[in-house]
Order: sequence, then structure tokens, then C-alpha cells
Amino acid sequence: MSQDRIPVTILSGSLGAGKTTTLNHLLNESNDRDIAVLVNDMGTINVDAELIQDGTELTAENGVAELSNGCICCELQDDLRTEVSRLAREWKFDTLVVESSGISEPAPVARLFTTESRAAARYDVDTTVTLVSARQFRDFFDGEQPVERTETEDGETRPLSDLVIKQIEFCDALVLNKCDLVDDDELVEIKATLRALQPRAELIRTEHGRVSPDAVLQRGLFDRDTVADSAGWKRAMVDVDEHAEGGNGRGHDHSHEGDDHSNTPHDHRHPEEIYGVSSVAYRRRRPFRPERLANFFESLPDGIVRAKGTFWLASDDEWVMEYGQAGSSARVETAGRWIASLPEIDQKLYRDNRSDLRWDEEWGDRETKLVFIGADFDKESIVAALDDCVLTDAEMDADWATFENPFPQSEDGLLTVGE
Repeated sequence: MSQDRIPVTILSGSLGAGKTTTLNHLLNESNDRDIAVLVNDMGTINVDAELIQDGTELTAENGVAELSNGCICCELQDDLRTEVSRLAREWKFDTLVVESSGISEPAPVARLFTTESRAAARYDVDTTVTLVSARQFRDFFDGEQPVERTETEDGETRPLSDLVIKQIEFCDALVLNKCDLVDDDELVEIKATLRALQPRAELIRTEHGRVSPDAVLQRGLFDRDTVADSAGWKRAMVDVDEHAEGGNGRGHDHSHEGDDHSNTPHDHRHPEEIYGVSSVAYRRRRPFRPERLANFFESLPDGIVRAKGTFWLASDDEWVMEYGQAGSSARVETAGRWIASLPEIDQKLYRDNRSDLRWDEEWGDRETKLVFIGADFDKESIVAALDDCVLTDAEMDADWATFENPFPQSEDGLLTVGE
């Protein structure tokens, strides 16, 4: 980190996770650190900023900036650039804490400080922190609970669990808050699941937002490329990429463990020994029969808490299909075109610039890559069920256009699954 730049801690977390309480605790316990705070709230009145000012000596005149009625990861980006530049120009402080709104994704906020801009010239992202409420997280993945939705920054309504997963997957420190609201067995399972979703981040367990400033301020943990690729499903996919040697590829299972930076003794057993939390990655070079795959997605076991990847459908050689699942909510959408479906001149251009692109002489880049993360699910059954969805030899020679296809078949297509 440059010595003349101000370190930035980005604090993310869903509504109700306890961000404002945590931030107030950090400010009150910061001792000799001079901290500036930028608070984002989706309402026209920035309630979080008022609560911070009420709980500390900071005010709008000496270190608290507030952005209201919008989200700093999208429509308030220009305002964020202006405000952080003003803070650096008018005040001297050791570190900046950006508390994003409960519906913000941290990646776009971090990107502001890592690209060419006035903000990037004065600041360096130091640590990205995601706060998770233990009780809320448990409820998100309880199959008996209704799917809770929120309106995102772009006006789309989507499951809150999906946003929580995005926040968990992009962070350097993962703070599990409100641990007193779940029992010990539930807590162990939650921790194991979080570790599977985000294997790299430091896991900090706490109650009432009591996090040590030394754990999340001026840590120097952020690395843009590392954090972007640190999600459990991405790491599992890298592993299956490394194992794939032409042909169809195989499904691989992965289990995760990591450090627990809590103030109480913790269990050193691997998560899979405790609650069977693990992942399986699936890769194949043969397309799915659409209606069989749709039935598979509708009948996933309850233990799956996260699934992600792209797949190849028979009857549609043009569109890459993307599957994303968080808890009881899942969706399929188109994610661009297969390179092999483009004109030959464009195919050559892509291939010349993508030395890592796996290419089949008959099918090009068309293939399936999916990862499933969960607790106490039968990995072999998942792989076998997916193999049953793949076209048989006889179906490979059939007219694929005759297959029933319930999935999106156009750009920006979207299908909600299993709700």
C-alpha cells in the first residue's frame, strides 16, 4: 500500500446484520486512530449516519459523510467519488470506513478505489469486510422459511439470500455477528457453511457487533485479483479445470476449512467431519436434455446452499446458460453466446486472445461447468443425476429442435427455479 494514500475498509452486510452497531463499536474503540466514515442508506433520510453521529463524537462537519436515497455501488457512484475526494481534501484522518447499504454489492464499491479516478489517487482499499447475522443466515437457508425478497440497486426484485451470498463471496474478513441468537450446534453448522462459501476470508465470530478495530482496520488484506476469485464455487471450478484433460471431465468433491479468529476455543475438526459441508464440481462435454435438467433443478436436495455455473443445452447451440442458486432460491438466465456460435472471424479473434480456452474440434467451447456447495448431500448422487440429464448416444443423433425446452432462449432471458 502506498504510504501517502489513505487505507479504506469497506463494510458490507444485509439489512439487519448489525453494520451500524459494529461501526459505532469500531469508532468508540479506535483509540488513537483518526477515522472518517462514509455511510450509504437507501432512504431519503440517512438513518445510519444519524445513529453514528448520535453514538460518537463524529458529525457531518468533522468526519461523517452521508449519501442517501440510492446505492453507492451504482447510481451514487459519482456522488461517492465526489464525497471521498472532499473528505481527503478537507480533513486529515488515518483511515476511511465506507458502510454500504444493505442492498449493495461490495465489488463495485471496491472497484471505485482501484480504477483510475480521483478517489483511487487518494485512497487504497485495505480490507473488505462482510457482516453476517447468524440467525438471519440460518433463516435464509431454512427450506421452511418463505423466500424474502429485496429491491436491488438496479430496481430488480430478487431474493435477499442471493445478495447475502454475493457479499459473503467478496470479502477479506467475514464477521459472523449475533452468535448469541443461535444454539451451539447451529453455530458450528453456520460457520462450516460460511467457510465453504468463502474459504479465504478470516472468519471472526462476535456478538452485538463487538469487533476489535485491529481485526478489520489497516490490515492490508485486500488484493483485487485474489478476492475476486476467492469464492468457494470459483475455487472448486478451478480445481475441476485443472483436473480436466480433454474428453468429458469428471465430477470432483471438495471440502473446506479455515481459521476461526474468535475469542473462544473452537473445533479444529474439518467442517465435513462436523456437518458434511463440502462441494462437488461437475464438468461435461455433452449437452443436457432440457426438460430432464429442469426437473433436476426443481428437485435439488435441501442441503444445497449454493450452486453456480454455466451449462450447455441441447436444442440451443447459441446461448450459454447460467445457473445460480442461493438457499431456496434459484434462477437460470442467458449469459452471452458460445464463441463457437459466432462467425469464424470472431471465433479466431477470441481464441487468439484466450490461450486458456478449452476448444473441441466439433463443439468448440460448448460444455457444462457447475459447482454445488452444501451440507449432508450425496455428491455421487448429484453427479449421477446430472449424468442422467445428459443426452444419450441415441439422442445425440436425434433432432435436438424437437426437445421440449423450458429454459430462456433469447438474450436477457430469465427463469426462476424452485420457488
